Amino acid sequence: MMNNTIPTAQTVVRFSNREQQDFVSALRKRVDNYFKESNKSQNADTRMFVKTAILVSAYILPFVAIVAFAPGFWVMTAMWVIMGFAMAGIGMSVMHDANHGAYLRSQKGNVFIGRILNLLGGSVYNWNLQHNVLHHTYTNVSGKDNDIDNKLVLKFAPHGEVKPVHKHQWYLAFFFYGILTIYWAVAKDHVQYIRYRKEGLNKMSKKESLTFLFKITFLKIVYMLVAVGLPMMAGYTFWQVFTGFLVMHFIAGMVLSVVFQLAHVVESTDFPLPDEKGNMENSWAVHQLHTTADFARHNKFLSWYVGGLNFQVEHHLFPNICHVHYADLAPIVKETAAEFNHPYHEFTSFGEAFKSHIVTLRKFGTPALDDIMG
Repeated sequence: MMNNTIPTAQTVVRFSNREQQDFVSALRKRVDNYFKESNKSQNADTRMFVKTAILVSAYILPFVAIVAFAPGFWVMTAMWVIMGFAMAGIGMSVMHDANHGAYLRSQKGNVFIGRILNLLGGSVYNWNLQHNVLHHTYTNVSGKDNDIDNKLVLKFAPHGEVKPVHKHQWYLAFFFYGILTIYWAVAKDHVQYIRYRKEGLNKMSKKESLTFLFKITFLKIVYMLVAVGLPMMAGYTFWQVFTGFLVMHFIAGMVLSVVFQLAHVVESTDFPLPDEKGNMENSWAVHQLHTTADFARHNKFLSWYVGGLNFQVEHHLFPNICHVHYADLAPIVKETAAEFNHPYHEFTSFGEAFKSHIVTLRKFGTPALDDIMG
């Protein structure tokens, strides 16, 4: 029986259900057989290379056009809009796969491609700690998965105190989703630097850590000087450029946040807690099935754009496999889960998942009846 104690950052949490090992073994064997029989690599192929070229071009070329040709304000704003969607696409498709080691067989190649995050205003090291280490290991575990931590007026898990402002989060959330990447570009990495040093996640020596702090600060200054300074040199006013810059980031933040939330903060997913000894009920792989959902799997354009993150179940089980293969792996995962009586959460459309996310936000923002009755 699980308790309701939220673990701290220092709590050791274990996934140790060995009775579920048969599922893990069967699934890995079937996925390995798929690649062997189809004679495919688990990494990127031509589809991925073409997508990368399209998304990176859609991010860089509009900016070049702004600086080189100085079009009117509304045309410039349209360029920023394109860049916003491209920024989100790069984050979901290119940077994401590379930093999971899934883009290329070469680890050095993955590191090089993953550093494209610097062009988006972020830090690869902090991103890996938050996403690869915490989120992928402790998915939807309050106190361990930073992605579902309470954020200002937002509550993404059923545990903890429900404050009066939370009743409004089902619509307020979307404003905060929009400012995600601008916060990321300006301050998030420094906040995480302090947090991860305090929690012991940042394993660097003091000297290495100070060098890292200098680097992220320097890169952010360069990023802002280029993104805002170069268009101003082309003749735009600060407010014209800053408006476009905010539009770009708001679009990117909205897209990235919504896509992530539809995979984890929806009605069907669980938010389990460990017992008093730090043990989780399920093995790590089965835990992923309980806490993650797919959506709109048959929407080819959406799947292309979001980097297969609508196949989030497959991604969490096989993060080291390039997302271009997820559509082929999904039937294997679904059938194997059913065979071993494990859940497989999915929504048939984006709209269905989006509605479920809003319902979940409203639920988490509403005090339980027994709390209201005292």
